[in-house]
Amino acid sequence: MCLANKGFPSDWRLSWKVGGSSWSSGVSQSPRLLHKDDGLYSWSSTLTLQEDQWLKNTVTCEATKDSQPPVSQTLRRDQC
Repeated sequence: MCLANKGFPSDWRLSWKVGGSSWSSGVSQSPRLLHKDDGLYSWSSTLTLQEDQWLKNTVTCEATKDSQPPVSQTLRRDQC
């Protein structure tokens, strides 16, 4: 799961890369959530992979907005 928390504005997008390539199979996006107390947003995306894909590839979540450079985080197997 990839979680982007307390961001602004609301049009950020979460995506996945597997082995360095964009990946959309097995992806479930949750609707963005507006925090009424501070006006910021949260988003989440879940990626389901087969075990062999998980074991032999790097898996990265990217948050993007327009032409800004992406913010990315590579998942570590020892933390899952």
